[in-house]
Amino acid sequence: MTVSLLLRVSMALIVGTLAACSSGPRVPPASTSPGGPSTSFPTGAVIDTAPLGPPSLRAKSRWLPVRWAELPGFDDDALHEAWNAWLRNCERPHAALAGLCKDVRRLSIASPAEQRHWLQTQLQPYRVESLDGRSEGMLTSYYEPEMVGSRVRTAEFNIPLYRTPQSLGTRKPWYTRQQIETLPEAQAALAGREIAWLNDPVEALVLHIQGSGRLRITEPDGSVRQIRLAYAGTNDQPYKSVGRWLLDRGLITDASWPGISAWIAANPGRVQEMLWSNPRYVFFKEEPLEGLDAAFGPKGAQGVPLTPGRSIAVDRGSIPYGTPVWLYSKGMEVEYKRLVMAQDTGSAIVGAVRADYFMGWGKSAGDLAGRIKQPLRLWALWPKGLPVPQQ
Repeated sequence: MTVSLLLRVSMALIVGTLAACSSGPRVPPASTSPGGPSTSFPTGAVIDTAPLGPPSLRAKSRWLPVRWAELPGFDDDALHEAWNAWLRNCERPHAALAGLCKDVRRLSIASPAEQRHWLQTQLQPYRVESLDGRSEGMLTSYYEPEMVGSRVRTAEFNIPLYRTPQSLGTRKPWYTRQQIETLPEAQAALAGREIAWLNDPVEALVLHIQGSGRLRITEPDGSVRQIRLAYAGTNDQPYKSVGRWLLDRGLITDASWPGISAWIAANPGRVQEMLWSNPRYVFFKEEPLEGLDAAFGPKGAQGVPLTPGRSIAVDRGSIPYGTPVWLYSKGMEVEYKRLVMAQDTGSAIVGAVRADYFMGWGKSAGDLAGRIKQPLRLWALWPKGLPVPQQ
């Protein structure tokens, strides 16, 4: 799923107003001609024969420097599709990567060949491995669901979505999902904190699992508009997979979301039991969803909006936020060989070679995201001459 050409042009105009970085690698200046200025960036083969240094260690991973030729599909990726995610990186860049941002902005109008040449001259690829040397991990995927809701409770719309309760910090962990839905004291703490109401408890669970969503909401006056419900916090209870709960009881053999959905349809009387098996509960905040915001996903842990197909969630102990990453994953559903940005994290995203791929929003994105669980390899791209951060 990619951002449209119109969005790319809009982003190029917007980033022209941003402050340029004060230092860092530089692309040669644009050339001029009698007909006026023209933009030109270097292209062509890059000699990749410099000596490779030793591995670098982070808290949860080992980075091994490698040649660019090791990256599967590097010559074929439509790099411009990743550039919007990189421009977002530059809104809150990692300190070691901030010096690249002036070039990143200029290269937003460059060709993939020019962008590829710049990557090879400015960055060193590192194969990400576990501390014991394993280079293969797992890729999953997440998305932003689209739902219909009401601002006021009705007979149909009676499943609440809450803001964070004022007493959240006074009790750790806070009440479990079951307690929130059954204990009078928990209900009292949440009274008046409702943002909206849904008509399906399973949809509410999906929203809690994904962490954010787009809601087509009916206001008290009958008007309808679209808002985003963004992650605001949790009850500090552990996350428990409903798929694992079903598998452990022999109720399903397919723990993908389509498999779980089929069990739900066949067993409506046990849905509440399944929902309560996950004690974690998510609280939300309301955000507008219009203009350019609608062309991106919610903000990830880095603090920048996610780009469909080009943002991933990682374990921060393995890869720092804002790092450009080459991703390779081939499974039964899809094969990805592409440049992505580490811009988010998640409670289940733990380990050196582990990523959650942001698919986008809506039903088609959700259907595909729910089926992805496949092998993964990652290469972090880091500025040449700069040490790999240890933390």
